Order: sequence, then structure tokens, then C-alpha cells
Amino acid sequence: MEIVLIDQISPDQVIIWSWKFITLNVTILYTWLVMGILLFVSWLATRNLSSELNVSRWQHFLEVVISVIRGEISEMTKKNADAFIPLIGTLFLFICTSNILVVVPGFIAPTSSITTTAALATCVFIAVPYFGIRRTGLLHYLKEYFQPNFIFFPFHVMGEISRTLALTVRLFGNIMSHEKVVGILLLVTPFLFPIVMQALGLLIGVIQAYIFAILSMVYIASALSAEEEVHSHVKKEGMKA
Repeated sequence: MEIVLIDQISPDQVIIWSWKFITLNVTILYTWLVMGILLFVSWLATRNLSSELNVSRWQHFLEVVISVIRGEISEMTKKNADAFIPLIGTLFLFICTSNILVVVPGFIAPTSSITTTAALATCVFIAVPYFGIRRTGLLHYLKEYFQPNFIFFPFHVMGEISRTLALTVRLFGNIMSHEKVVGILLLVTPFLFPIVMQALGLLIGVIQAYIFAILSMVYIASALSAEEEVHSHVKKEGMKA
């Protein structure tokens, strides 16, 4: 399957099964596979949760992962990280697992498809106003788009869209280009060098998952900071009046 994808720009083009308007391609198949793996590991880690000192290895592993994610989020936002862990943690674990599994022969990372990365970036695009509105309210959140005056409204909207596009293209470009390079090297030099590239690809995959999660949190944190500044300014103006 790796060889087939060398001349394909996206795994979306590799159709496994289709019936009328229903199509199952490589991207969907491996996305479901990654989701299934994460669900299974989550079940193993949480089926016998304990507050005692002696816990299972699965629970210990889960606690370490959650602690690291919570620490990173708290450091950036200076706030309680519990509200953000479900989104940021899921994004990181899904992207990281997808990228790591490329070492399995025949596996194609869903993140090498721009439709997958666009879907992930869209989640962040929706999360930014969601957290902003939940913290400061709808009216105060919308006011930020018209600061310092209404002329800047289209620029704020363009900024949100450009950040979403940047997240989409950054992850897609890095993962897709690595798969294509490894596929070509497997044809040209099918021994030691591709192994080195695969090892490097694992590192790149983990780093890209980390960068995507960090950028997502940065976008959310910056939006919350801006909204809180506007909210605080409105309160001060109201008190002066």
C-alpha cells in the first residue's frame, strides 16, 4: 500500500469499498482504527481505577500523560487546566498515535490527509469562541471582533480563518511529505537508510502532535486573555460612569 500511495497526493484517493454514495477510503479506515486503539487503551487504563498507592501500570501511564498535559496547559493559561484537557489531550493523543503507527507496515497515517487535518483544525476553530463565550458571555465575546473599532471586524475574522488554515496545512504538509520520502527511499534504497528515516519520522510525528496541541492551546488562551481584558475594561468604564 505504501508503494501505491507514492503517486497519490492523499490517502483519500485510495478507495477500499464503495456503494452508491457511500465510500470507504484509507483515511476513514485508519481513522477508525486509531479511534478504536485509543478507546481500547482508555478502557484498559480506567476499568480498575484506584486511589490507593499501588495502581496498575495502565493507570500509572494514564496519570503520567494527564499530568504532563495538565502541566503544559496550566503553564500557558495560568488557569485551571481541567476544562481544556478533554480537547487538547484528545487532539494530542489522536495525532501522536496516528503518526507513531506509521512504523506498522501498510499503515497510512490519517494525518497525511488534508481532510483529517482540516477536521482537527476546525475543532480548534470552534473551540476558541466556545471557551471565550463560556468565560465572558456572548455579548462581550462578539465585542472583541469590533475592537478598537468596527473597521477591524473583517481582519479579526480573517485572523481566525488564517490560523485554522495554518494548523491544517502545517500538520498535513509535514506528515504527508515524510510518508512520500520514505516511500521513495524504500524503492531506491530498501535497507538501512529507510529505517533511519522511519526512526526520524517517529520523532517528527510526536513533535508535530505536540506542536498542534500547543498551538491550539495558544489560540484558545490568547482569545481568553483578550476577552478578559475587554471584560475588565468594560467593568471599569461602568464603574466610572
